[in-house]
Amino acid sequence: MERVAGSVPRGLKRFASGSITRAMKRLILFLLPLAMFAAADLVKEVRHELVTLPYYGVFDNLAYRVDGSKVTLFGQVRDPKLRSDAEKAVKSIEGVSGVDDQIEVLPASPMDDQTRIAVYRAIYSKPTLQRYQMGAVPPIHIIVKNGNVTLEGVVANEMDKNVAGIAANGVSGVFKVTNNLRTDSGK
Repeated sequence: MERVAGSVPRGLKRFASGSITRAMKRLILFLLPLAMFAAADLVKEVRHELVTLPYYGVFDNLAYRVDGSKVTLFGQVRDPKLRSDAEKAVKSIEGVSGVDDQIEVLPASPMDDQTRIAVYRAIYSKPTLQRYQMGAVPPIHIIVKNGNVTLEGVVANEMDKNVAGIAANGVSGVFKVTNNLRTDSGK
């Protein structure tokens, strides 16, 4: 049998390529759950960093999307410092390769500030909604921009969502209410 230097006999070549293919499939099947676990951990870590920001409150709304190792930030905040703090906090997470900051800084307006307080009082004075007032960051976020109110967050049921929307609609000086509250059941 004559061989050229660096060549592999046919039988051995077929055996090696089949064996390598099977080994690669096994490796991929082994690593896939680990990658999914890492992605789930990254989502939890991003959420943790955002909700523990010192100036994040009921009048701010932060949301995010994780695509692999890239994080996109969304929402509205009253203070530009909160926007930069959110971006810095997420960039500092191990495993994040990039941050796309699409957070809107709301315009400073004394009228909007008064509307925020009035809507807050209207919503949290309702007995069915008072339980949401507890905690460092209440789950109902009140976003006011130029007299327009948007409710963001999660409530337990459809009735709580409707009560919050009706309460916000009843505040004088509010032009429009957009009720984006979601229920625990995902509706």
